[in-house]
Amino acid sequence: MKIKWLGHSCFLFTSGSGVKVLTDPFDSSVGYKVPAVAADIVTTSHEHFDHNYTQAVQGEFFHVHETGHVAHKEIEITGIAAFHDGEGGTQRGKNRIYTFAIDGIHICHCGDLGHGLTPEQLREIGPVDILLIPVGGFYTIGPAEAVEVIHSLQPAVTIPMHFKTEAVQLPIGGVEAFLQQIGGGQRLGKQEVELTKESLASMPSVLVLEYK
Repeated sequence: MKIKWLGHSCFLFTSGSGVKVLTDPFDSSVGYKVPAVAADIVTTSHEHFDHNYTQAVQGEFFHVHETGHVAHKEIEITGIAAFHDGEGGTQRGKNRIYTFAIDGIHICHCGDLGHGLTPEQLREIGPVDILLIPVGGFYTIGPAEAVEVIHSLQPAVTIPMHFKTEAVQLPIGGVEAFLQQIGGGQRLGKQEVELTKESLASMPSVLVLEYK
């Protein structure tokens, strides 16, 4: 399976059989190039401009934007209810965490998670091989809370997202504070990585993809 970071919280997963899953597409105001790519499945974690710009996606696709379990083109997806803030959604509304089963790998995309995880959410998420988690703070959890979530889920590999780069002017922090908090990570110097269930054990626990 290939994971390509298209900026912010937008990733393109490509399964071994060629099925493409796109998460949280954004519009031009974010600062990155709008992810105008084709996908078979698109998930949106909530209804904000930097996570739900499905107009950019090319061709027909299966849109997942609710909680619960669905399957499409051999991809298993589960949406888990969460909040965009630590006040029960009163500040920024609801958020959906999505889990994906692709090529035997379990991926968890946290969306704009704004709080630590409850025992019920941990149960619904289940085992995680790859965790995609916001670390920039302000709109979401920051470095310290992200580390707590990682300790709760115990993924094999964590890929940080939703942090400030040269392309982004949003009032969020960069990835450096998170890396310091977690004790380091490997910067791949590229925006795509290919992983298998077998290769996860030999990978660094934190991988930082670079937007190109």
